[in-house]
Amino acid sequence: MDSKKQTPVKYYVGIDVGSASVRAALVDGFGTVVAHADEPIQIWEPQPDHYEQSSADIWAACCSVTKKVVCGVDASQIRGVGFDATCSLVVVDKRFQPLAVNCEGQNYRNVIMWMDHRAVSQVERINATQHRVLSYVGGVMSVEMQPPKLLWLKENLQESCWEKAGYFFDLPDFLSWKATGVTARSLCTVVCKWTYTSDGGWDDSFWKMIGLEDLMKDKYEKIGNHVLSPGESVGKGLTPEAAKDLGLPEGIAVAASLIDAHAGGLGVIGADVKGHNLPCENQPITARVAMICGTSSCHMGVSETPIFVPGVWGPYFSAMVPGLWLNEGGQSATGKLVVGLTLSRGLDELALIYLATIQAIALGTRHILETMQAAGHHINTLFLCGGLSKNPLFVQMHADITGKPVVLSKEVESVLVGAAILGACASGDFVSIQEAMAKMGKIGRVVQPNHQHKRFYDKKYEVFLKLVEHQREYRSIMNSF
Repeated sequence: MDSKKQTPVKYYVGIDVGSASVRAALVDGFGTVVAHADEPIQIWEPQPDHYEQSSADIWAACCSVTKKVVCGVDASQIRGVGFDATCSLVVVDKRFQPLAVNCEGQNYRNVIMWMDHRAVSQVERINATQHRVLSYVGGVMSVEMQPPKLLWLKENLQESCWEKAGYFFDLPDFLSWKATGVTARSLCTVVCKWTYTSDGGWDDSFWKMIGLEDLMKDKYEKIGNHVLSPGESVGKGLTPEAAKDLGLPEGIAVAASLIDAHAGGLGVIGADVKGHNLPCENQPITARVAMICGTSSCHMGVSETPIFVPGVWGPYFSAMVPGLWLNEGGQSATGKLVVGLTLSRGLDELALIYLATIQAIALGTRHILETMQAAGHHINTLFLCGGLSKNPLFVQMHADITGKPVVLSKEVESVLVGAAILGACASGDFVSIQEAMAKMGKIGRVVQPNHQHKRFYDKKYEVFLKLVEHQREYRSIMNSF
């Protein structure tokens, strides 16, 4: 009988804040989800294009789901915690109390959601500046990024919110602050959504040009002057208060966080592919693209040098994988696109429209990949995760239309695995995020393209490109009025 003492299993907690719910998972060092829990969170829509949440409601849900997944587990085996969240804007006062982001003065509603489009006028003025920082977002800033929302708050809620505000957080950074008491920001959030650059930091001229020069006070304290790489340990770990809230021991390592889509990318893109006969085997991770298929689709590609791709966000240094530049393409509403359409007069018509929708999304992915490759990326394999990756037709269409093999994660909850990888890295159990990705990201299935259909989809793609060009012409005409 073997007398050697068995090494205790090491666990990591991944916490993911989505648009409508908070989820947590207990993940072991091999990337297996051992326990999982979720809880809904509230969304307010006080008027069209305004979407708000409560940071207190979100944190309460984080605590509830975490307590559920660690219940019955030896606390000494839990080594680290990682957070990811939507890129929503959290506003608190100088004492870290919530401040209303609404005209009603409801302080508990202190989060402007990522999908809030109240700042259309502000983003148009920001884009009209053609400032050099816009080159890092494909040339045009999205209304869903933070500068236009900040400008909206200053112009519409100056006395009730702007002048009283002590800190503006991206939601992932708010969570790491809540857990550690440290106001450090993640390089992922500030680079991707706030115009911070890894080489030059904040650009004074940009904030002056758009009328937000007051954020420069005290070395940008309100929006962050201490920036950490994703997965880097924050402060001294969990504070006593946060530990009690979450049902975890004090001092457990807490990682610098990620935006939710980036956590999904982290959970799949670095998986060990040996033995699967894939073109990316024995090639650098830059040969891969992670596609996170949720409410919207995000296409994450990394490179060793900065690549500027028209219409694609980035390049962002160390925003997902430390040491590599990230480009991020996207398709809005792909996970909800059939909602609200008058679909059919019968099942056959419904099936045709459904198939056409799936093919259109896949053709859009091919367009994004070809644009990235034309700019300098070298991509030969797709890695899919998220809800739509469970759809066999969606997956096969992406393989057939792009002509590239599609790798599916063994764990469906790749975003939670990505968050847990952050916690694993912060714990010191892995030398780097790259090592943690290779050990904890597991391949489930590979879907190869059916090359017999290549000529058919090539013809469809020609039509798709003509439709894209017509759409550009239409937008140009409408913008001229």
